[in-house]
Amino acid sequence: MSTDIINIVAIVSTIIWIMVFRELIKSSKEDNRRKIITLLSAGSLSTLILTILLFQNIQF
Repeated sequence: MSTDIINIVAIVSTIIWIMVFRELIKSSKEDNRRKIITLLSAGSLSTLILTILLFQNIQF
């Protein structure tokens, strides 16, 4: 797998997780549960994809 794809997925994943943490820091008065759940799902999926790509890139 191309390292360019891995780099892009890593950057996107990092941005998603930063957005998750920013939403969690916000006041609990705001109703942002749906946004947090969506971002957590996207972050988990991107992390899973990144993990799979990195394991496929390991040469034994």
